[in-house]
Amino acid sequence: MDALLPLGPAPRPDSDHELANRLRDALVALSGEQVQGLDAAKIMPVLDGSDLATLDIDLTGVAVGVPPADQTAPTPWSPQIEERDAAVLRTLRLDAHPLTAVDLPVDLAAELSGLRFAWVTTDDGLLGAELIKPTNATPVTGHARAATSRAGLAGTVQGLLAVALSSSGLQLTDFDLHIDQTGPRDARIEVVASIKKGMFLSAKVTASAAASIDRQMVLTVDHVKISSGNPIVAAMLAAMRGRIEEAAGRRVDLADALPPGVRLTDVTLDVGDEIVLNARLG
Repeated sequence: MDALLPLGPAPRPDSDHELANRLRDALVALSGEQVQGLDAAKIMPVLDGSDLATLDIDLTGVAVGVPPADQTAPTPWSPQIEERDAAVLRTLRLDAHPLTAVDLPVDLAAELSGLRFAWVTTDDGLLGAELIKPTNATPVTGHARAATSRAGLAGTVQGLLAVALSSSGLQLTDFDLHIDQTGPRDARIEVVASIKKGMFLSAKVTASAAASIDRQMVLTVDHVKISSGNPIVAAMLAAMRGRIEEAAGRRVDLADALPPGVRLTDVTLDVGDEIVLNARLG
């Protein structure tokens, strides 16, 4: 059984409005405490027989935070299925202008085509939508764009780093994030941070790396460096050298990491006042 979304009592809704309400209720129930504002999301399905001609979801104003440490994953719905009715979602459009991810506003636009699913009816009279994994014979195609401001990204990284350091008794006193585009799918990242502990330890730490994606959609991270002018901190960083060297030259085949039927054909990066990532499936 693939992923199963509960949609309330059978039979299947015969109006777009009723289906929209059921989809919203299901997504709110599954999202957990870290997602806020989903109950106000605009969800607009268009039914065409058993198929969905289109499904537009506008997540503008939704905020996604870090899940609470004590939050447990919802128990998967695993009913006894009596009937299945195969269907296709021909076009799914996702938009957010913006949504907020861990305090970072992200502008999102995506369109996917050819998503297969099945309406299912259970032995206790409930309705669900079973999401069926794509295959090479039934691929998913589409494109996506995500954009955020350079300043906003720096602020979010600074906040996350400050929280991480505080758990070790360290205070972040200064922070700069630099991102320079070096090619259509390449970038160099540098972080300069000043840290302090108590009255006697303060230091500046510089970390940098280069990331590139080639035409075969292989991501390479290299030129990874981390250093400090403070001899005590430099000695601590030297103990991390093995992990740093392991990160350098790491290659990730993005296309191979995706399931059958989902083929990443292109990725582009545009770094300016905004950082824009475009991806295409085909």
